[in-house]
Amino acid sequence: MKYHGLTKDEVNDRIKKNLYNENADIKTKSIKNIILENTITLFNLLNLFLGIGVFLVGSYKNLAFLLVIFLNTIISIIQEIQAKRIIDRLSFLVSSKAKVIRDGKENIINQDQIVKDDIIVYQNGDQILVDSKILDGEIEVNESLITGEEDAIYKQKNDNLYSGSFITSGICTCKVVNVGKNNYIAKISSKVKKEKKKESEIEKTFDFILKIISFVILPLGILVFIKQWYACDFVIEEAVIKTTAALIGMIPEGLILLTSTVMALSTIKLSKYKVLSQKLHAIETLARVDTLCLDKTGTLTEGKMEVVDVIYIKDLENSKKALNAIVYYSKDTNATMIALKNYFKEKTDFVETKQIPFSSKKKYSGSTFLNHGTYYIGAMEFLKVNKKIDLSKYEEKYRTIVLTHNEEVMAIILLQDMIRKEALNTLAYFKKQGVDLKIISGDNVKTVEGIARRCGLDNINSVDMSNYYEINNLVKEKNIFARVTPEQKKDILISLKKQGHVVGMVGDGVNDVLALKEADLSIAMASGSEAARNISELVLLNSNFDALPEVLKEGRKSINNLERSASLFLSKTMYSFLLAVIFLIIQAPYPFMPVQLTLTSIFTIGIPSFVLALEPNDEKVKGKFLGKVIATSLPASLTIVINVLIIVLLSSILGLNEIQTSTLCIMMVGITGFILIFKLCIPFNLLRGSLLVFLILGFIISSVGLKRFLSLATFNFKVISLVAVLFIVSFTIFNIIDKIIDSSLKKRGLLC
Repeated sequence: MKYHGLTKDEVNDRIKKNLYNENADIKTKSIKNIILENTITLFNLLNLFLGIGVFLVGSYKNLAFLLVIFLNTIISIIQEIQAKRIIDRLSFLVSSKAKVIRDGKENIINQDQIVKDDIIVYQNGDQILVDSKILDGEIEVNESLITGEEDAIYKQKNDNLYSGSFITSGICTCKVVNVGKNNYIAKISSKVKKEKKKESEIEKTFDFILKIISFVILPLGILVFIKQWYACDFVIEEAVIKTTAALIGMIPEGLILLTSTVMALSTIKLSKYKVLSQKLHAIETLARVDTLCLDKTGTLTEGKMEVVDVIYIKDLENSKKALNAIVYYSKDTNATMIALKNYFKEKTDFVETKQIPFSSKKKYSGSTFLNHGTYYIGAMEFLKVNKKIDLSKYEEKYRTIVLTHNEEVMAIILLQDMIRKEALNTLAYFKKQGVDLKIISGDNVKTVEGIARRCGLDNINSVDMSNYYEINNLVKEKNIFARVTPEQKKDILISLKKQGHVVGMVGDGVNDVLALKEADLSIAMASGSEAARNISELVLLNSNFDALPEVLKEGRKSINNLERSASLFLSKTMYSFLLAVIFLIIQAPYPFMPVQLTLTSIFTIGIPSFVLALEPNDEKVKGKFLGKVIATSLPASLTIVINVLIIVLLSSILGLNEIQTSTLCIMMVGITGFILIFKLCIPFNLLRGSLLVFLILGFIISSVGLKRFLSLATFNFKVISLVAVLFIVSFTIFNIIDKIIDSSLKKRGLLC
């Protein structure tokens, strides 16, 4: 039948009435928002305010810290925009197309351009994008992404098609009945938010640290300014410079940049493996996952069948010819027939005179051949046979169909789901890494158990969830969950999380959406439903498990390296805060100037933090992020504070002027920073050894060559001797504090 479809004016009218299939994709931030979010921050504004103050008092060289802030902001913006473009490009690759008839012509359009009452043509392999009603044609539909059941469903004129299902055979013309939020797929998705408000452990830690800093920095800054103004005999220029030095030391301005940069670079790297990371923290979360839940249909399996063996019962020669002939003449394109076509490829002299197409109602197909009669192929329980054959010994492992002729079983064909080639190695990898694997499926127990064994899972302990309602105890004992409803999938993940597990979920169907939303990390196959892709943090664009180990390695690199780099930043924040409080009490001016802190920021924090954050590191993630960062940074912070107090207290005894005192203090900050870097570089390799040598040489050369610009004293014998003595003191104090803190945090469980 010829269809005209909607006219251009009718399409435009429906768009005006919002009757179009609005795009449900998770939107990335606009470039404008990225620039604003990285530019207009509390700390940037505070740094700008401090910079204006320093500028107004005429100490221009002490504005060097603003250059670091500017570069940090620019780098962060560039990296995030680059990651956004990668995400947008990969998102476009997984967007779906539709064949519609408009003004009597076929057009290929994006799914978000479909309007209500559009005429759509669907054929084998297409995914139903919007709820539709069949106008013409007969098809077989796989609704496993909705129900979890793989059996094809026969559909004909006036039957409804639901978004999220697939055409497995046939061709049909349909009329769109629902679009956008009114689609079946959208109604299920409405139970979850498009934007999943989740934070990783690193994000939570940094948010906690930044909230504390934001709370104390302004009142503390005011007190420091008043105290320094008084200590400097009411010379406002000196008070502004000292206050600025105290406050910029407390601001870990590069820490957030470093985190976003590392995650953005990981996102860019994973795009090479065809992994779309829709959330930057997803890479980190996978590294912490200890329980991975997997849907069977379309995730572990390819959604295809394969013939494993054929057992001939009678008339071997003619049975073989009949099977090859049925397959040769068949126009069916369902999964079973495709498997048969891939197996039976021999030429035959059987001539077909009549074909009996397959349908899901009768569960068989067949052919009548000249001089040979009619042969049927299908499920034995739906075929007329004189004597039933016991298939139970096969059905535990395989799906069985039979060939019959004159009501006699001629052959048994054994089929099985095709396992994704990469599934075996990938699951073995996760098992080796100590990740607990659980398979969750809407299919029957025997089928799921068979898939699990073929995927290499051992110690199988399964349960049919259609008979159970209490989940908490089951999730501890079982690793196979069959006949699971979408709500039960969600409840399983909630229960696992309540028991303290970090849970990942891999799925592809609409029936997986609720569980994906609950997971700490949700991973979708690009070949699956749009709803699953939209709600997931990671999308495997090739629907290929091989990429997951790479994601895990990136996550481990990000966490382990950021722990080390964060320690460098936070050591500065902590010693700056402690010194600011102490110098409110003691009768002495703050010992640093902003330009001096720029020196230590570059060589003991900025350069090493970025180099260490980006080097390869796939060690297993252990311990709590905050506990490990504190354990690493606090010894350096306390060592610096103790050293500064020693220098300030001895300055009058040793006859040191203010600039010599300041120089010794900044030297101790540098030396203690290098002691911390030394600890972080263990075990040493060529990169780490070269980095440490470069940093020390850079620090020494800059201190001597730029001493006037950095407001440092001349390095005479007296100053050098004091630096050498204080180096020994610093090394001793650092190691004592390090052992005490490490032991204390281990007792409190913060490092394990």
